[in-house]
Amino acid sequence: MRWILYLFLSTTLFAAQVHAGDEDAAKSKANLTYVDLSPSLVTNLDGRHYLRCEVQLMTHDEEQADNLKLHAPMLRHTLLLLLSDQKAAELKSPKTREKVRKEALAALQQALKEEIGKKAVDDLFFTTFLVQ
Repeated sequence: MRWILYLFLSTTLFAAQVHAGDEDAAKSKANLTYVDLSPSLVTNLDGRHYLRCEVQLMTHDEEQADNLKLHAPMLRHTLLLLLSDQKAAELKSPKTREKVRKEALAALQQALKEEIGKKAVDDLFFTTFLVQ
């Protein structure tokens, strides 16, 4: 009888932990906000090519979304400096674009940490990426 009670209690505790995890995930998704860094970023590559991209920033904190909008000019500048150092031929590779995306995210997080004391942005997505 004791082991049945133990089994029941441990199963109930596990179910409560799973349910709490689901609530945390739902709460996190409820606060999910995307900030569009518009207009498109356009920069010169290698002197003969151009890159045009659109960027969306993701944050899980609505207050930070306001900070991202406030500091959009600084964020755009940081991205333009990073993107203008790229080679057009290398940007045709999906692996290189992913590497650049991660570098861009790290650069924005660093710039925001210096400016407001927080990373503020959780992820960065290129919604358009055109090399000509």
